[in-house]
Amino acid sequence: MDLSGKVAIVTGSGRGLGFAYARALVAAGAAVVVNDLDPEVVDKAVAAIGADGGRVTGVAAAVGDSAAADQLVETAVREFGRLDIMVTNAGILRDRVLWKMTDDDFDAVVRVHLRGTFTCARAAAARMREQGEGGRLILVSSPAGQRGNFGQTNYAAAKAGIAAMARTWALELARAGITVNAVVPVAATEMTRTIPAFAPLIEESERTGEPLPDWLRRDEGLGTADDAAGLVVFLASEAAADVTGQAIGIGGDRLSLWSHPSEKAVAFAGGGWSAEAIAAEWPTGIGAQPETYGIPAPGSLQ
Repeated sequence: MDLSGKVAIVTGSGRGLGFAYARALVAAGAAVVVNDLDPEVVDKAVAAIGADGGRVTGVAAAVGDSAAADQLVETAVREFGRLDIMVTNAGILRDRVLWKMTDDDFDAVVRVHLRGTFTCARAAAARMREQGEGGRLILVSSPAGQRGNFGQTNYAAAKAGIAAMARTWALELARAGITVNAVVPVAATEMTRTIPAFAPLIEESERTGEPLPDWLRRDEGLGTADDAAGLVVFLASEAAADVTGQAIGIGGDRLSLWSHPSEKAVAFAGGGWSAEAIAAEWPTGIGAQPETYGIPAPGSLQ
């Protein structure tokens, strides 16, 4: 996994998963632009990642606006001469059940996750196409975007949209040699700490200093941020040159390939379907085995 000569941007990389991605990319030989909202967090991350001599610089900016995306790409080109890898990781949470979620709660999360991914990927793709040597767009999705999650209307919608954008952009950028994939990570971070099902387990591990239990690492795929970084390095490498349009899960001891939405069952009626005909068909026909939804509670897969 030699990324020498490659240049990457990792949004939201001041802490948590983004920091782990940036550090792993630098360790593999890439130069990295670190990004976060807080300038002090950016400075600390740059110092920590660059402590062993890696090439790293930082940009304090809130992703979402085109200006921020352009600033990130311009910094990569100015400091390191090119851009090969864009990892769109930046995100926030504003969890509320539907009837309590405000317009601001919804808009803030969609702006950072969905619009931020769009603007950063667009700016990166334009630069990569101009260079004419291909590239990598690595978009960060979530299990919530694949299955839904209680209290996360805004987050689940944005993360589902990111997976859909990965499939769309894989089609659009194939001729330019740019691969596009969605990473679906699960890790013990400040964001997952807010999820009621995971919070007690993470807090217990931190309190005792004991690693997360094996069943949690394996069955739920919940581990550390560093556990998820290898997938990003792989997707950035030449070993993944033919991997595109995929949603790939990573966490703890678990690596998975998520399926794309597809028709599970089909029925036909000459002349079309009336409401009464659908009601008759549903219980024993296409509705006999409905899809599950929601992220399973920890321990339910044991």
